[in-house]
Amino acid sequence: MFTNKYKSWEKNLVKLATFDTVEDYWCLYHHMKTPSELELGQDYSIFKEGIQPTWEDDANIRGGRWLIGFEKNNSHLDNVWLFTVLLVIGENFEYSDEICGVVVSVRTKSKLGVWLKNIGNKKAIFEIGNRLKRQLGIDERIKFHNHDKPQNMYTI
Repeated sequence: MFTNKYKSWEKNLVKLATFDTVEDYWCLYHHMKTPSELELGQDYSIFKEGIQPTWEDDANIRGGRWLIGFEKNNSHLDNVWLFTVLLVIGENFEYSDEICGVVVSVRTKSKLGVWLKNIGNKKAIFEIGNRLKRQLGIDERIKFHNHDKPQNMYTI
């Protein structure tokens, strides 16, 4: 979790729990706030063991992320967050090994990001993006960004 209480980014990052299975996550989920209950400026992130939710982490440095935007912080965001996390930790993608983690950022316009390790694997990027849209029932366009550049690389 990112608390947004301190000036130091590292001090704001709080490890809440670890888990190994969907069942373990499900037990934790019932004791956690949903994204819509978080304060503006806070994030939840779930990353594979050994990967930090930072662009500079070795697993993320050559990667990017699919971004799904939300006009306001609501139960739709909560549902998309839950289903995305379950898809990722359940390894429901052909290229699950390319996924590093998932982040939900609670802002005026909240966003959910699925972080991938390699912007050079275009086939994996599109398979994951298309599967996210299909499985989550998203009609709006989603965008893929390289971590170190603000512009879109791909939109589907």
